[in-house]
Amino acid sequence: MNKNNVTRKELAEAVAARLGYPLSTCSDIVDNFFDSMKSSMLDGTDVKLVHFGTFSVRDKNPRKGRNPRTGDTITIQERQIVSFRPSKKLRAKINHS
Repeated sequence: MNKNNVTRKELAEAVAARLGYPLSTCSDIVDNFFDSMKSSMLDGTDVKLVHFGTFSVRDKNPRKGRNPRTGDTITIQERQIVSFRPSKKLRAKINHS
């Protein structure tokens, strides 16, 4: 796999290699997994993957910002973002590798 980014296709290929299923089936599995995650987050539900981490939707308050090109002050609108918090096990593996 590419060390900079992992694509859906690469994930499907990894699942196919590990499980021995056809690539088309594994591609459907990966797509359904991400669709389920997306649906849960759109409904406001956190997605917790044990030993990996938690994805949650957070509200960001409006704030003052600056256009770097013109220097004009602008107000950045209220919005929602997806936040990821890694599990303790994942953090430990990353920090001790």
